[in-house]
Amino acid sequence: MLDYTKKEKYERSALRVNPAKTCQPVGAMYAALGVHECMPHSHGSQGCCAFHRMFLTRHFKDPAMASSSSFTEGASVFGGGSNLKTAAKNIFDIYNPKIIAVHTTCLSETIGDDLNALIQGIDIPEGKYMVHTNTPSYKGSHITGFSNMVASFIKYLSESSGKTNGKVAIMPGFINPGDMRELKRIAATMSAKYTMLPDTSGVFDSPMTGTFNMYPSGGTTVEEIIELGDSSLTLAFGKFASEAPAEALEKKCGVPYKMLPLPIGIARTDEYIMALQSFVKVEVPYSLDEERGQLVDILIDIHPYTYNKKVAIFGDPDTVLGITEFVLEMGMIPKYVVTGTPGESFTDAAEELFGKFGMEGCIAKASGDLYELHQWIKEEGVDLLIGGTHGKHIARAEDIPFVRAGFPIIDRYIHSYLPLVGYKGGMRLAELITNALMDRLDRDSLEEDFEMVM
Repeated sequence: MLDYTKKEKYERSALRVNPAKTCQPVGAMYAALGVHECMPHSHGSQGCCAFHRMFLTRHFKDPAMASSSSFTEGASVFGGGSNLKTAAKNIFDIYNPKIIAVHTTCLSETIGDDLNALIQGIDIPEGKYMVHTNTPSYKGSHITGFSNMVASFIKYLSESSGKTNGKVAIMPGFINPGDMRELKRIAATMSAKYTMLPDTSGVFDSPMTGTFNMYPSGGTTVEEIIELGDSSLTLAFGKFASEAPAEALEKKCGVPYKMLPLPIGIARTDEYIMALQSFVKVEVPYSLDEERGQLVDILIDIHPYTYNKKVAIFGDPDTVLGITEFVLEMGMIPKYVVTGTPGESFTDAAEELFGKFGMEGCIAKASGDLYELHQWIKEEGVDLLIGGTHGKHIARAEDIPFVRAGFPIIDRYIHSYLPLVGYKGGMRLAELITNALMDRLDRDSLEEDFEMVM
């Protein structure tokens, strides 16, 4: 049973302190940058666009290119239609993208700009495209914005010719380019033909060549998005990030979809591989069996250090649920599981995991924040904290080992190149968790030795 007395003690209905999320346009911008030769466009003030670019740049340590409608007082009163029309012409003339992906901000949403009508009135050059999605920052989170943007690409562009192309459409959810590369590697190992949307590999992990390239080589092409309508199946990872675009593709083009949890850990990666095997009808290659066996061996080796350790996990809902199941596979106790993204399906899924592994007294919370999590930890501590950078204040205050995983991570490097998904990602996450716990053991041992000497 969950300890709802503790859960409700610090609950607030009208205030969030250090929420475990950011605003919708950040996710929409990230999704748009996963499309090749796409210029994300923020329909609002320059300050909003600058913040969203900064947020992504600090996490990925690569520039996030985007444009803005640059609202002033006049646009705030009379609407931003003329700003968008002028911006579209300048962007196509100066930056020459294949496609512009427009997302809204709080200001344009409050004004009530009709983006669909505005875009229809814009003279778009031949062979170019312009799409939009609505992303009010006062609703949902960056995961909602990501999902909305991916769905809009499909609604605007995907078409069915009535003839399948034998491909599986992979919707990876809000994950790092290193994770997307791992999902594609597994699909290729299983001999599956696929199209991934979006695909930020080759964009936010592009190599240093000495020459600036406005549009790196990565990203899903417009042609591939159009051809998604001829896919045989969609594999959508994470209910919060990928269900809406998968439903959009099914509704528009009749492509059936299979919802999968983000493949973090053994069971969830097994599920991904079995879904691919069912699609391609081939035997699972030994190389994947070998990776799985290696991960199992690692979990056995580290079991004395992870068993019954209490852990608090926070961040994006699909990622948090994946990490929660993985720590349960490691024999740990996910005492507190928190996301800032609203949605009761998150708590339902977390409680289902608690029941599956026979856990009692664990707490799951959607629309939560780090202040609330901190108060819970003060009442009953944990052995480990897992989440984005902003959890470091809790870790320092309560002297808890801290593993940075998820989004955003702004005070560490290289993380976005390396996966958390798949068996390889499980090995990496197991290493981070075990080493953090062992570092604490080493420090405690040194303190005991020092006390004995004194």
